[in-house]
This record gives sequence, C-alpha cells and structure tokens, in this order.
Amino acid sequence: MLVRPLRRLLGRPLAVSYFHTTPNSWASRKVIKKFNLADIGEGITECEVIKWSIKPRDAVQSFDPLCEVQSDKASVEITSPFDGVVKELLVQEGEIAKVGSGLCLIEIEEEVSENEPKPSSNEKESSSSSLQSRATPMETLPPPLPTSDGPAPTRRLHPLDPQNTSTGTSVGMDKVFAAPSVRHFARQNGIDLRLLVPGSGKDGRIEKRDVEAAIAGSHNVAQKTESTVEQPQQQKEDVVVELGRTRYGMWKAMVKSLEIPHFGYSTTLDITALHDILPALNAHIPTHYLPAASRPPPPQSINPSAICPAPAPGPYPDSHLYTKLTYLPILVKTLSKAMIEWPLFRSSITPNSDANASKPTLTIRPNADINIALSTPTGLYTPTLQSANAHSIYSLASQLKHLSHLGRQVPCALTPKEMPKRGGTLTVSNVGAIGAGDFASPVLVPGGGVAIVALGRAKWVWDVDRGDGKGERRLKLGVSWSGDHRVVEGAELAAFVECWRGYVENPQRLIGEGI
Repeated sequence: MLVRPLRRLLGRPLAVSYFHTTPNSWASRKVIKKFNLADIGEGITECEVIKWSIKPRDAVQSFDPLCEVQSDKASVEITSPFDGVVKELLVQEGEIAKVGSGLCLIEIEEEVSENEPKPSSNEKESSSSSLQSRATPMETLPPPLPTSDGPAPTRRLHPLDPQNTSTGTSVGMDKVFAAPSVRHFARQNGIDLRLLVPGSGKDGRIEKRDVEAAIAGSHNVAQKTESTVEQPQQQKEDVVVELGRTRYGMWKAMVKSLEIPHFGYSTTLDITALHDILPALNAHIPTHYLPAASRPPPPQSINPSAICPAPAPGPYPDSHLYTKLTYLPILVKTLSKAMIEWPLFRSSITPNSDANASKPTLTIRPNADINIALSTPTGLYTPTLQSANAHSIYSLASQLKHLSHLGRQVPCALTPKEMPKRGGTLTVSNVGAIGAGDFASPVLVPGGGVAIVALGRAKWVWDVDRGDGKGERRLKLGVSWSGDHRVVEGAELAAFVECWRGYVENPQRLIGEGI
C-alpha cells in the first residue's frame, strides 16, 4: 500500500522545487593547501624523507604525524598543521626535500563569508541552466539491492588472520610495515622486505630479527653453493661513491670554517691525581646509575626509609646505565668549572644581529653548554651537554653513555633535544679514544662555539722536573686547542687553559667546593 505513493512522490518532476535555501552568513568550501617543509634547524637547507606515516586519501587531524625526515643533524617527525584529507605526496621516501618546498597537498574546509563577491549574471545563467538540466522529469527509484546471485564483495584479510593463506610474495612496498632503521638495515644487506610480510612484530610489522633471520638463511644457501659458484674477480676499475647526507653536511661545514681565523694552542695536563682517585669514584657509583645485575642487595635488617622514603632518582633507561667511570666526564666537569670563571668561553656570536649595527655582539650564557664531537656510523655529530656545571660527574657520565647509544643507531637516533639549535659555546673532541696520538689540529665551524679542544691519549712518561731532580713516573694527557681569533685572544686562551689545569691536576678542589 505504501509503495505506490512513495514512487509517485519520488518520481514527481522538478522535485527540486520543493526545497529552498536561505543565505548563510558563513559557508564552507574545500581548498587544497600545499604543506611546505619548514626550517627545522639553523643552517639546514634540505632534508631526506625517510618514512611517510600517511598516504593519499587519508584523513588527518592537526598534530597528526605526517612523515619523518633526516637532516644533517638529527631525525625529526613532521606533523600536520591542518584538519583535512591528504590528496598527493609531492616527495617520495628516499628523496630530498628543500626547506620551503612542498611536501604534500592537503584538502581542507575553509570558511567563506557572505561578503565575498557574488557570481556574475553569466555564472548565474549557467548555474540555472545546469540546475534545469538536472531537474528534468524522470522517475527516481532507489538503487536496486544486490541479489544473492551476484558475486559478494571480497574482504581483504589481515596478514595475521588465521584464514589468510596468501604467500605475500606480491605485496607492494606501501603494504610493508617496518621502522626506518629496519628498512635501512635491510637495504644494506640486500634484503627485499616484501618477501618477509607479515613480520613477527605487532600487526605484522617487520622487526630487525626478521631481517637477520633472512640474512642467515641466504648465508646458509650461499655456503652450500660456494663450491659451484665461481668466485668474483677482484675490482680492477675505479668506483665513484656519492657522499651521504651527513658527510656532505660535514663537507659544507668545513668549507665554512675557512671563514674563521684560528688560533692554536697545545699543552699537556698531568692527570696522575685523577688516575689515583678514579678507583674510589668507581667503587661508589650511585645505585640508580648501575645496571640491575651490578646493584648491591638491599639491606635486610635495617631499612634507611623506615620513617620517611629516601629520595630515589630515576628510574633510568638502560642506555643511561654504566659500571665504570672514565676520564672524560671528569675532564668535562672541570672544564665547566673553568668556563664559569671565564664568561668569555660561555659566549657565542649573537645570530641575526642588526644589520645596521656598527659592531657585532656576543651573547653570554649563564651556564656552561659543551658540545661533544661524536663519531657515528652515519657521520659526525655534535650533541650538547647543557648546563654541564650543574651536573655531577656521575650524571655527566650517564649523559655521555646515552649520547653514545643514540649515535650508534642506524639511522642516527639523535634528536633536537640532544642537539639544540643554538648548540654549545665550546666543543670537546676525544680523539685519544681512537688512536695513540698526543696532539691534533681541531677545526672550528660556524655555530660550534668560540673554542674547541682535542683530547689525546693519556700516556705514562718520566717527568724529570719532579722528585728533586730524580724524576717521577706521571700520567700525562696531550690537549690541543683552537680558538676563534675574532673573539678570543691568544693570551686569553692560554690563561683559560691554565685555569682548567688548576682543576684537573688538583681534583681535591671539587671536594672543597661541595661537588
């Protein structure tokens, strides 16, 4: 009984005439916005897109992660500034994006005021004619329901679904879920991640252990066929290798360093006293900096926190834990004490100073911010120990252990938190940990501070100036300095090093100052 009136109503010609509109003070329209790569750090002009977190036709909200990029200094996650729908990716994974260039196109809804110019009469006529063409008399029927005879739509099964029997050999790269470090590790070893889908991780994510298992499998096959496969001939031609992003960034920084006039100064420090107190410092490393296996058992009969809980710093992640102190955190701590006495070495050239000013200016910082030159598998980085003077020797050792852990990751896991934009005012390079050299010629780069010191390898020598002329066996450390001669005078650098020597060769001063 209800079907015929419903059809008569739906089939009525010019059904659109039953609706009317009223002008709104505000309306919305869809606009495509180009999202550009912003300036993520001082001196950074381009970045490599490591991973996209979205794909075209995905809906995104403000602050949702869009992609991860890697610059000369660190990896940064880029978030969306809009609410909308992703229309197109302008830069693919592995490609280089310039600062200020477009990364992707996002369609957003933009509010429009009724005060905007109205369409002309020609536009009105064309719109009315199109409306009439759409309103021609016709019988409007609902779309037919799918019949049981037709094929039912197939649903794609999840990779971990027990009913999924697909081999996964034809999976595209857009279906591969893996972290950037895992992708880089697979590329280095020539493993196709599409052959490993689904992985053993959550939601089919490919983990590093999956790639290692594939490498082990291919290695076993190679061993079996080694007797029948002809050995490759030795390389007889030149090979042209393109510089990586980090090494190319070092290239550009070294070229800019030619603009800085350097002043060099070298000397040796007697660290015998430091060597003598190091066993006592190692025997009393705070418990919260020790790994769980090296922590002493808690007291059984007496509880220090019986009345009130004692302060318990931490807990710290494993990358912060250590079992042995080295000379480096002690040298950094004593260097920060000397920097507090010498404000000149806590200064940096003020960036973006007024172009109309007749003289440049210096910015004096209240604390000692020290850069640490860090050699990593992907290149040279200089993370910053901020306010080193406010940390204990044990705390500095924990931070240095953590920075070393981040630098060993591939790709490098250092972030802007460890590498702030303004950096430090003084840089320390521990080249003695690599070779047996005593001295070096460190190079200052723009933004690297007003001075840099290279620490050589400590060596036992016979000092004839000690022991009433008979001589003594002493542990000596060679140090090599380079100062920005635009800011630091030669005599000032020498006097500052002597101030540092006073702390290094007499570590008892730290006890007297309550450290």
